[in-house]
Amino acid sequence: MTFEQTETLEKVQLSTETTSLNEIVLYNDDVNTFDWVIESLIEVCEHTPEQAEQCSIIVHYKGKCGVKTGTYKDLEPRCTNLLERGLSAEIV
Repeated sequence: MTFEQTETLEKVQLSTETTSLNEIVLYNDDVNTFDWVIESLIEVCEHTPEQAEQCSIIVHYKGKCGVKTGTYKDLEPRCTNLLERGLSAEIV
C-alpha cells in the first residue's frame, strides 16, 4: 500500500493599505506663556499634563517640537485649533 502525498499551494494576496502619517510641529514664540501652551496641548492634542509640559520645554529650548502624529485628516482640525489659540504650528 502506498500513500500519495498531495500538496495544495494557495496563492494568498494580501491587501495592505498604507496610511501616511504626518506630524504637528509646534514652534517657539515670545508671546505665549508656558501655562497657555501646556493647557492648549492638553485640550487640543490630548496630552497628559506631564507630556504637555515636556513638549513646552522642548519648544522653548530647541525652537520646535513634534506634538502630535497621525493622519492629515485627524491633525488638520487640531492644528487649526492651535493656530486659533495664537500658537505657531504646522503639519509636516
